[in-house]
Amino acid sequence: MFTKETYINRRSELKKSLKSGILLFLGNEESPMNYADNTFHFRQDSTFLYFFGMDFAGLAGVIDLDEDKEILFGNDLTVEDIVWMGTQPTLMQRCERYGISQTRPYSQLAGYLISAINKGRVVHYLPPYRPENKIKLMDMLGVSPAIVQSKSSTELVRAVVDLRNHKSTEEISEIERAVNISVDMHVMAMKMAKPHIKESELAAAVTQVALAAGGQLSFPVIMTINGQTLHNHYHGNTLKSGDMVLCDCGAETGMHYAGDLSSTFPVDPHFTSRQKEIYQIVLSAHEAAKTRLAPGVPFREVHFAACRTLINGLKEISLMKGDTEEALAMGAHAMFFPCGTGHMMGLDVHDMEDLGEVYVGYNGQPKSTQFGLKSLRLARPMEEGFVATIEPGLYFIPELIASWKKDNINSSFINFSKVEAYSTFSGIRNEEDVVITHDGYRVLGKKKPMTIEEVEDLRR
Repeated sequence: MFTKETYINRRSELKKSLKSGILLFLGNEESPMNYADNTFHFRQDSTFLYFFGMDFAGLAGVIDLDEDKEILFGNDLTVEDIVWMGTQPTLMQRCERYGISQTRPYSQLAGYLISAINKGRVVHYLPPYRPENKIKLMDMLGVSPAIVQSKSSTELVRAVVDLRNHKSTEEISEIERAVNISVDMHVMAMKMAKPHIKESELAAAVTQVALAAGGQLSFPVIMTINGQTLHNHYHGNTLKSGDMVLCDCGAETGMHYAGDLSSTFPVDPHFTSRQKEIYQIVLSAHEAAKTRLAPGVPFREVHFAACRTLINGLKEISLMKGDTEEALAMGAHAMFFPCGTGHMMGLDVHDMEDLGEVYVGYNGQPKSTQFGLKSLRLARPMEEGFVATIEPGLYFIPELIASWKKDNINSSFINFSKVEAYSTFSGIRNEEDVVITHDGYRVLGKKKPMTIEEVEDLRR
């Protein structure tokens, strides 16, 4: 945990953004896998963690702006609970660590909220993503699950996003811990990969690194020889000579801050000449994106810098043609790069995605509807303290190539006859995590092998 003052100051800053009403923060509950006592690994709601810090189930936090109260609703363990869970601090003892002086039984939460509503006061809540919290809001506030998202507080969402988007020095330090562990995960995968072992063996090895460091995975491991599938969680293939492995994985620290890295490397000790050619284009796009990182620069321009480099690189090997700026405007490159160059990162690997990308990554501005560009999670101007990923890639998706060729989409910019020869190539992505500084950016964590030479040196 951070110091008690950190959480007190966070709540104090939030109060400055909203002038009246009740701010309600529902913590998460245990989630059964197949019966009540067999639960998934517990993960607390990130915004609840940010303001209240407590990392266990069955809690709700209230900040009453009108009566200047901060109350934690929850229950102390019974003797029967202790039999199964061991001796635990009381709820009040836990609260004192985070600067909260009032606790009440969870059963009193609904009455507290209903009393406030009956007095004409507003209850602000964030968009719920857990079904049980939707049901709680229906029971406590009378809001149907069908409309509960639309009734959430945009005012509270914007205030939370503004605070959580700006990472403090202590947060950056914790994220950097996550990134360092994540680098170790990737190095482990690179060293282990060889013909005849399974993707699942590599996935298990990187998971072990994360858990051994005292944390968890920040998201399910992507470890695949089919890198053209962007979020591929299947691990049943056996590596063979000539394949490449796309590894996208990250660690979450004990305080739940995330790392998120991607690497692509050959199963053999060396890349083939074709693999090197595509890999270098992606690496050049990665470096081009980083040159645009600075306060005040819209991340959309960071994305476009990567896209221009990808287009020019593909033109050099005759997979694309025509004017680069026209191809960019038409989204022709999206056949090879149908996603975005990066996203915010922090307590969530896609930070605050539950609060809506339109606020986190777009500051309330509308997203593009163009294929590819609509998948860009971050477009707003960068600010000091923002933490984001940089992850351009090239993906050869046979079904997408065939669809665009059939419908004659962007044929002025794509040499389909040449592209078809790459239909079994798979995909390449490399990723780093960066923090925006007052005069530019800094790559977080220790160095991960990225260049062709660095990767091959590790693969020998």
